[in-house]
Amino acid sequence: MFKEKTLKSNYLFNGKVINLRIDEVQTYSNRTSTREIVEHNGGVGIVAVEDGNVFLVRQYRRPFDEIIYEIPAGKLEKGEEPLNCAFRELEEETGYKALDLKLMTSIYTSPGFCTEKLYIYFCDKMTKTETNFDEDEYLELIKVPILEAKKMILDGTIKDAKSIIGILMLNDFIDK
Repeated sequence: MFKEKTLKSNYLFNGKVINLRIDEVQTYSNRTSTREIVEHNGGVGIVAVEDGNVFLVRQYRRPFDEIIYEIPAGKLEKGEEPLNCAFRELEEETGYKALDLKLMTSIYTSPGFCTEKLYIYFCDKMTKTETNFDEDEYLELIKVPILEAKKMILDGTIKDAKSIIGILMLNDFIDK
């Protein structure tokens, strides 16, 4: 399989969450083309289950100007291991400390233009602690029966891709 060759890269923006670069590449047909690339450190999502309920957070998301339902999640800090991030984010967002986490899968969120890779973990062993939200973050934790969460996917209430994937994979992780 052919891989494009990068001829040069030009950074247009370096931000807190993303960087934007334009790559000039040599294509498979030996032509020159450009690729717009959003660089993102990636993140984690955690499908936390307790007593047949899945943890969801409701929070406002500016890009869509709406409140959406998601599994607890967060972005990787530069150089951070995904497993460590998952332990941190679950406790920060839910007030529950994971005693064990299992990797369900990893996904590329938008491979056509973005380097973001998300790691989705499963957790059903937790102890109650306290939340520790980021200073600019507000969210509400709700616990939803697993079957209800699946219905929320089918009726369009849950629109977030990582949440949909994690919830739909639950059958392969419960009681294993």
